[in-house]
Amino acid sequence: MNIALWTGQILLAVVFAVSGAFKSAMSQQRMLETGQTGAAAYPLPVVRFAAVCEILAAVGLILPLLLGIAPVLTGWAAVGLAVVMVGAMAMHSRLAIVQRKPAEWRNVGVNVALLAVCVFVAAGRL
Repeated sequence: MNIALWTGQILLAVVFAVSGAFKSAMSQQRMLETGQTGAAAYPLPVVRFAAVCEILAAVGLILPLLLGIAPVLTGWAAVGLAVVMVGAMAMHSRLAIVQRKPAEWRNVGVNVALLAVCVFVAAGRL
């Protein structure tokens, strides 16, 4: 079980560290061009704040448990990312339904998969 949890943590950490790094460095137009369609729904400062939160959560998924310093933070980082995924699902669903962009359903599917991994890690670590 520990191996499965670590695998989930590493997967989430990589996904959110990369996503956060891209969102913190790219313009909104460039984010849209690379498929991060959620960037258009929010002002750039909100996107940048989310990027910083994603990077901090990625660190929180690995370091506390690895170092043995406040390991409960690992589970709470997963909870925080689960909340982010619920918001992302709502936003991508809205784009798919209201703006009639059927390609957004793929993003919703990715959000659901990431949410499932977040819940697995949170349940296993808390």
